[in-house]
This record gives sequence, C-alpha cells and structure tokens, in this order.
Amino acid sequence: MNIQAYWQAVLSQNAAAMRKFLSPSAVIRWPNTNEEFTSEEFIRANCEYPGHWTGEVLRAETTGDLIITAVHVSAAQDPAVSFHVVSFIRVIDGKIVSVDEYWADDGDAPEWRQKRHIGRAIR
Repeated sequence: MNIQAYWQAVLSQNAAAMRKFLSPSAVIRWPNTNEEFTSEEFIRANCEYPGHWTGEVLRAETTGDLIITAVHVSAAQDPAVSFHVVSFIRVIDGKIVSVDEYWADDGDAPEWRQKRHIGRAIR
C-alpha cells in the first residue's frame, strides 16, 4: 500500500480516493476524543472538516501488516494551526482494516517547564 498516496487523499479531503484505500468494514478510532468510526463515517468526518489542509509524512514504519506513521498537518490558510498525528494503520490484502490515530495540537512547552529550563526546542 502506498502510504504517501493515502495521506495525500486524506489531506486533500478526497473521499473517492480515500475509499480506494479503506476496507468497507474498516474501524477507525480516535482515542483522544473517544470516537470510533466506520469507513464512511471516517470519510465524512475528514472531508466535512472545515478548511483546507496540507501536511507531510515525517516517518513511516512497517512491521508485518501494521504501518505506523508520524505526520505533520497544518491548515493551508493558517500554517500556525498545526498538529502532529501518529497513526497505527493495519492493512490486510492491500486495504486498511483499522486505524488507531492520535492527534496532538502543536504549541509551546508548558510554562512550568519553561520557567524551570527543562528541555529545549527540537529545531
């Protein structure tokens, strides 16, 4: 499966292209918000989300039938609105059968760590 093409379909909010990657019986879970979707619900949630998005696959690892991705996603109209997402994507016979996906807002380190000078910027 071409994980770059899958993410391009997701980021461009292209329902027809997304369907090519997803098994009709796939289950997609977003634990951060305690939500579970069918394939069609996931496509709707993604494609009906307001705005236009861009992103970059930062890392992809495959082990057996599992693809793990780390992706940076940002709003096309306001790159200051950005997220990092880690996805555990199970693929069987070339189709996604499950996704467990964790989204996190990008932002500054908490003030308490900054005050204590714990850690440093990655870039």
